Amino acid sequence: MPHPSSPSSPRTPSRRVKPSLYISVDVEADGPIPGPYSMISLGAAVAGRQDAQGYVPAADHGAHTFYRELRPISEEFVPEALAVSGLDRDRLIRDGSEPAAAMAAFVDWVREVSTGAQPVMCGYPASYDWMFLYWYLIRFTGASPFGHSGCLDMKTLYATKSRLPLRAVAKGTMPRMLLSRRRHTHHALDDAIEQAELFSNLMLWDPEPHPDPHPARTPQPESGRPPTG
Repeated sequence: MPHPSSPSSPRTPSRRVKPSLYISVDVEADGPIPGPYSMISLGAAVAGRQDAQGYVPAADHGAHTFYRELRPISEEFVPEALAVSGLDRDRLIRDGSEPAAAMAAFVDWVREVSTGAQPVMCGYPASYDWMFLYWYLIRFTGASPFGHSGCLDMKTLYATKSRLPLRAVAKGTMPRMLLSRRRHTHHALDDAIEQAELFSNLMLWDPEPHPDPHPARTPQPESGRPPTG
């Protein structure tokens, strides 16, 4: 009887992989890290869906969205960071959603829009928004619908396709055809929709082929003379 790992053994059928449902997320916060500082608004928009046949963008990136303004969890804040969002801290303390209720509603929304697929958060850049989003999900709901690593960074996606160093990437370096026509307003929902359009453009973008950066070289004899015999 052949060993299960031997070449002559029947191959185990590969596990069926669910489609991915990409959700563009934008976070506004009043400081650099969650915990000492607060996420004060959360916007999300469905960008598109990918399966074995490819990526299909949402017909309308503004059709399936989520938005909440949250009550701060700390008395600490960085005035410059707060000013970026344009939100009034006193109003958030008075009228903002309780974080636990906001995050529970967000989880319900993610599960609803991603029925039959695995949700993946995408951001520009994902690192900052994911840090706040994941921390708030674990802190206030105990789990994440994206798992612990279900995020995709648009800057990395562009750097990979364009073969540029990551730190050389900015929206200003991208071809204009990739960019959304929407303004980046620092309103979390506006920016989530704008970046959903950017994400779909990036996923569908097929840049011109580049020359092989490491072409095969014809071996040369060490002496520099043509080989003999």
